[in-house]
Amino acid sequence: MLGGGFAGVECTQKLESYFKNNSDVAIDLVSEDNFLLFTPMLPQVASAMIETRHIVIPIRTIIKKATFHEGKVKNIDPYGKRVTLYGTNEKRGTSLNYDFLVVALGSQTNFFGNQTVENHAYTMKTLNDAVVVRNRIIDMLEQADNEKDPILKKSLLTFVVVGGGFAGIETAGEIHDFLHDAKKFYPHIAQDDINVIVIESLPIVLPGFSEKLATFTKEKLIQKGIDIRLNTQVVTFDGSEVITKDAVDPTKNPVKEPSMDAIETKTLIWTAGVTPVDTIKNSMFKTERGKVIVNENLEVPSFPGVFVIGDCSLAIDPSTNKPYLPTAQNAEGQAKTTAYNIFAEFYGKPKKKIDFVSKGQMAIIGKRTAIASIYGVNIHGFLAWCIWRTVYVRKIPKLNKRLRILLDWTADLLFDRDISRLKIIRKDQPIDYKELDEVDDVW
Repeated sequence: MLGGGFAGVECTQKLESYFKNNSDVAIDLVSEDNFLLFTPMLPQVASAMIETRHIVIPIRTIIKKATFHEGKVKNIDPYGKRVTLYGTNEKRGTSLNYDFLVVALGSQTNFFGNQTVENHAYTMKTLNDAVVVRNRIIDMLEQADNEKDPILKKSLLTFVVVGGGFAGIETAGEIHDFLHDAKKFYPHIAQDDINVIVIESLPIVLPGFSEKLATFTKEKLIQKGIDIRLNTQVVTFDGSEVITKDAVDPTKNPVKEPSMDAIETKTLIWTAGVTPVDTIKNSMFKTERGKVIVNENLEVPSFPGVFVIGDCSLAIDPSTNKPYLPTAQNAEGQAKTTAYNIFAEFYGKPKKKIDFVSKGQMAIIGKRTAIASIYGVNIHGFLAWCIWRTVYVRKIPKLNKRLRILLDWTADLLFDRDISRLKIIRKDQPIDYKELDEVDDVW
């Protein structure tokens, strides 16, 4: 099992249940981190509502039969049925052989080739990203409170979020609430000084929702004071200025030239898309748009026994004949199907086709407000916010983490948010160490 996200952990747990009484079956789970990150709550970590450690669950505490390996995948050899892991300063690289392989390595931020954005933007994909964004917000408040130049002060307090999907909208809402809650501690910052801008290339936000819910979201964010700029693309960002242009479709309007605009800001948060990790792109698997092509059983056609699920899989939803969206819900559905198919193949039973149907989707858009579409029923406002909290806290696999999150939410109702800026220690990059043979290992 490669990947410790929602898909990888869910598939591992299902395989453990299928083979719990079979001592001949060994399950290995490989993950770069030793924890499962509950990504839907990353924006709340960035806004200081939830403590960092409360949305991470140690993988070793939620698996039983499987053997866990913390490491980054270097290479997948589907011909030799072998996976190689990078080493570190303290640990040699290792290799694992397999009979069945499940690839659930997830995705990484997609900058669409815009190098200036990649060099200067902040992201919201990992736990470190959320902490870094939180530190950045506090740092900007600290600098702005003592800044005498009104132009520079405005740029310090202007926060641009690129992407009008789940991550972008939830991040913008949380950042806005955090800024306005925190400004009471900064006497020289007025409410009008703070500016949160959302940039989206499409004509709507949250395109996966109904037009009614998308419109409600837009109007609610504007009401809160968030600047929503649709049909807008980012051209460059040098760390101080964002250059944007109109997202003109040349097939619909070949005459109109896109108009350019500039936004003075020190902080741009990029949530405009994801792409499979480089390990997948550089693999021997046949891909399309970076994702591995799989059949109706989620198996790679050219390599029987190899399954690819989650964000890195080009799995087709039979109900829509379109690829599954990269959501945790879809990833877990694919994980369950894959675990059963491995069990079925092991015991000579017929495999199942992917038939997962989404129960709906939800998005939180600020304090006590959310939208939800559950089994086709559209809900918005306070009720949707309550549903969002109830559903997601129940998805946390460990009771102690659920209680800690509930305490964080309760504390947010009673106390001010913490504006301490945390120090970040950078992780060492993986180093490729050769495996020592018997001769080299003698000293």
